[in-house]
Amino acid sequence: MAPLLLHVAGARPNFPKLAPVLRAMREQPVEQFVVHTGQHYDDSLSGIFFRQLGMPPPDLNLAVGAGQHGAQTAAVLVKMEAVLMEHEPDLVVVYGDVNSTLAATLAAVKLHIPVAHVEAGLRSFDRAMPEEVNRLVVDRLAGTLLAPSADAVDNLRAEGVADDDIHLVGNPMIDTLLDQLPEVEATPLPLDDLPEPFVVATLHRPSNVDRHEDAVELARCVQAVAGDVDVVLPVHPRSRQHLAPLLARHPRVHLTEPLGYREFLALVRRCALVVTDSGGVQEETTVLGVPCLTLRDSTERPVTISHGTNRLVSRSSLLPEVRAALAAGRSDTWPVPPLWDGRSGERIARILVDRVAG
Repeated sequence: MAPLLLHVAGARPNFPKLAPVLRAMREQPVEQFVVHTGQHYDDSLSGIFFRQLGMPPPDLNLAVGAGQHGAQTAAVLVKMEAVLMEHEPDLVVVYGDVNSTLAATLAAVKLHIPVAHVEAGLRSFDRAMPEEVNRLVVDRLAGTLLAPSADAVDNLRAEGVADDDIHLVGNPMIDTLLDQLPEVEATPLPLDDLPEPFVVATLHRPSNVDRHEDAVELARCVQAVAGDVDVVLPVHPRSRQHLAPLLARHPRVHLTEPLGYREFLALVRRCALVVTDSGGVQEETTVLGVPCLTLRDSTERPVTISHGTNRLVSRSSLLPEVRAALAAGRSDTWPVPPLWDGRSGERIARILVDRVAG
């Protein structure tokens, strides 16, 4: 009987990481079972990714939905425990740093099922970020740590993780980006008559949008940028309550619903600049050579600064940084991190097979 690998994904950032691993594992002598926790459940944040990335529908959807961190984590933990007891996988594979990642890891290790973590070792060193807490706990519990970059390996070693448990594999999200690039190039922009140049913004971090006061200050910054250049802002569910209403009437701020994978990257590919607080967007702009300003105090992806097009900015420095980036334009060449080459899924697959065979 072939070993069973159970993959757990729950939110939009997980799906582009999952797709190349699933694809590479199809060539291996294992069975696979995909659990979607339903942490992100809108079609634009979930279903469209499975369709566009060529993944079959998940084998099981736990449909936990939205909620506060404790309630959401607990709901996934309870349901995942039952799933694991029923299917008895040989290995659980978790992705990224969302609440589903943490809950699935806890459920597995308490049942003595080994865990592999794709995207291990990333650190912002800011424990006010919920994702940082998830990353720290998952990497202490998982036995196979699949790191996307050399700095992530260094972080794990500094925390005392044994070298035998750490594997530098590159970034599977970039596998998906490179695989989908022809379709992205052929995808029309999701807005008609959008003047060029334009800026794409993605803003949803709790530190930016959860408190009304922060949202008001952020809206002023976005409006100031829109005084110079049109801004396209897909509205994440977290941004809908406080930020979106403050920007709805500005003539040069174009609010959209959350976009599909190809539609969003079509915008990024053709924009002059991205302003974001998202981790994955920092990685995508790094490979695409699109200037990126990250509106945060820290990033768990410093390699996108040392080997990419990313820069950290504050709200007070945003407008001058935007003006400087627009004046400089895109570079003809830029460094890309090692192993971000479209083959990470294959490297991960070989390691996972060795893990269940060992």
